[in-house]
Amino acid sequence: MGLCHNYNGLMAARWFLGLTEAGLFPGVNYYLSCWFKRREFGIRAAIFFSAAAVSGSFGGLLAAAISRMDGISGLHGWQWIFILEGIATVMIGIASFWMVHDFPDDAKFLTAVERARVLRRLAEDGQASSSHEDIKSVYVWQSLRDWKTWVSALIYMGLVGPLYAFSLFLPTIIKELGYSATKAQLLSVPPYAAACVLTILVGWFSDRSGQRGLFNIGMSLLAVVGFSLLFASSSPALSYAAVYLAALGIYPCISNTIAWVSNNVEGVYKRGTTLGIVIGWGNLNGIMSSNVYRAEDAPHFRLGHSVVLGYLAIGLFGGSILNYSLLRRENEKRRRGERDVWIGGLSRKEIEDLGDKRFVSPLPSHLPLIRTHLLTLRPNRPDFFYTL
Repeated sequence: MGLCHNYNGLMAARWFLGLTEAGLFPGVNYYLSCWFKRREFGIRAAIFFSAAAVSGSFGGLLAAAISRMDGISGLHGWQWIFILEGIATVMIGIASFWMVHDFPDDAKFLTAVERARVLRRLAEDGQASSSHEDIKSVYVWQSLRDWKTWVSALIYMGLVGPLYAFSLFLPTIIKELGYSATKAQLLSVPPYAAACVLTILVGWFSDRSGQRGLFNIGMSLLAVVGFSLLFASSSPALSYAAVYLAALGIYPCISNTIAWVSNNVEGVYKRGTTLGIVIGWGNLNGIMSSNVYRAEDAPHFRLGHSVVLGYLAIGLFGGSILNYSLLRRENEKRRRGERDVWIGGLSRKEIEDLGDKRFVSPLPSHLPLIRTHLLTLRPNRPDFFYTL
């Protein structure tokens, strides 16, 4: 992209960049979910995603600094931004080929004792190892038929649209408040830094409380307040304060949603399929994000802010609140034994193949074979399925 000289070349390079980049976020989150227990995953997903907030923070600083290289070697400042930041990405990508290992059961950097411990911890949490499953189309169909997949897609859609809009147009919004382009880049740093800290805190607290749904609802409402203030405000100071609320509301919800989705989908291949569908559908809404903050709407961008508020409403009411309520109802049914029929007469392997549908109510102690697959009741953790 840094070597392009016209619009067509830039769009072609950007298309291939998007194509090769698309699998990274779902892939890394899926990868982490295969190594850690459910109540250890939220903080790790938050740390990983907080890199996006950090990159937004440092990106503003780097862009402000690198843009001063305009004219060096006959290249524009924006070209140097792509070239220098791209070099770092390429180097890390090459190193990751040797640093990243697929699953615990085939990780060469673990000793036999360490590998057994990791696998035992996952088994205690009701999670399968990759060595216990073959890749089958049935896992894809399980995901497609699962209501959690589509409700989760609504949640993620309602968050990623505002996230992309915020990331793409934050410097523009700040610039239209009366600041220079360089100062707008610098003023975009603090909101990202604050969002990074809150993202990690939400990941940690949601792990400890088991209440990912309530955190999603609360943070989404904070984002709604932020964008509502941006919509209504004519004061630069108030608008800049609203930018903080928008960032603090959006960023923690992304990683928290991924952890919430992952926690309630069992079977490594079904979980991978679900994460791919949810994140892929969410990313498609970036098409909206790149088109709603129009130059003719400056400086208040009320059209863009109103569209983002609509997306937040979808993620909050059609997604997080609905998902929270449905999970509570499902757990009540399992608590009453209404789902026990799902495992009746099945072998151990058949029960394992049910994925998260095998998590039903506790059974009498004279059924030890089936009890090994069941979940202990945790009535104070309403938005997880029961955990071992």
